Amino acid sequence: MKDEAKSRKSALREHLKVSILTLRLRPGADLDEAHLSDEFGLSRTPLREVFRQLAGEGYLDLRTNRSARVSEMSYTTLRDFFLAAPMVYGAILRLAALNATNAQIDDLKEAQQAFKAALRSGSGEDRALANNRFHDVTGEMSGNVYLLPSFNRLLIDHARIGMTFYRPQTGEMSENLSLASQQHDAIIAAIEARDEATAAQLAEDHWNLSRDQIEMFVMPDALDVPMGVPPLSKPA
Repeated sequence: MKDEAKSRKSALREHLKVSILTLRLRPGADLDEAHLSDEFGLSRTPLREVFRQLAGEGYLDLRTNRSARVSEMSYTTLRDFFLAAPMVYGAILRLAALNATNAQIDDLKEAQQAFKAALRSGSGEDRALANNRFHDVTGEMSGNVYLLPSFNRLLIDHARIGMTFYRPQTGEMSENLSLASQQHDAIIAAIEARDEATAAQLAEDHWNLSRDQIEMFVMPDALDVPMGVPPLSKPA
C-alpha cells in the first residue's frame, strides 16, 4: 500500500511539473485540489505533501487557507530572470566542466540525443522538455548546493517563457533551433575536455541565441540593460 501511495504521489508530481513547464497550467492558475485528489487517488495529506515539495522547488505558491497556485511570472520576476540567467548559467557550466563525472557526461549525451529527436519529429512541448532535461543534467554536474536551487528555479521560467522558441514560425527561428543543438554538442565537448572557460563562453552564446526571441515574447520593449548588470533602481 505504501508503494502504491508513493507511486501515485510521484505521478502527481510529474504531472504537475510537466503541466507547469509546458504552460498547460498557466502562471498564477489555482489548482483544483478535489479534481487532483480524485484523479490520482490521493487524500488531502499526501496531496499537500506534493504541493509543499513543488513549492520548495519554485513550481507552486502556497497560500494560507487558500488553494495552491502555479508560481506567477510578474514583470519584476521576469526582469530578475533576465538579469540572473546569464550569470547563473555561466557559473553552472564552468563548474560542470570541473566536476562532471563520466556517468553524468553519458547522461548529458543521452539528453542531447533526445533533444535532437524532439527537433526532428517532436512537438513544441517535447522540445522544451528535452531542452530542460539537457540543462538539468548540467546543473547536476555542477555539484554546488548553493547555486543549484537558483539554477533549477531559472529553468522553470526559462521553459515557460521560452515555449515560443520551440514552436518556430519563421525560417530564422528554425535555424536558431539547429544552432541551439550545435551549441549543445559544443557544451558537451567543452565539459568532456574539462575546459571551463569555453564552457562558460558557450553558456553566454547559448543564452544570447534565445534571448531576443524570449524578450519579444514576454515584453515587446525588451530590456535596455546589459546582461548581468543590475539596474540602478527598480521600475516603479
